[in-house]
Amino acid sequence: MAVVLHLVKGADTTLARTVLDRQVRDGDRVTVVVLPGGTAADLPAGVPIRRLDGDLSYAKLLELIFEADQVVTW
Repeated sequence: MAVVLHLVKGADTTLARTVLDRQVRDGDRVTVVVLPGGTAADLPAGVPIRRLDGDLSYAKLLELIFEADQVVTW
């Protein structure tokens, strides 16, 4: 089981949704961070969604990046 962090900075989450669905199905531990200007529309239920400068600080974001096996930006 991989730890995967997705950083969303855009409005189109179509491809991200496809990848997230597969990773969740495969049992990966997935977290999404919405960066300024990004949206969290149409993401899978049950996936933790954090917002930078909302409920997530830059320091915590850095921790999440180093804890992840894979970081994907959208």
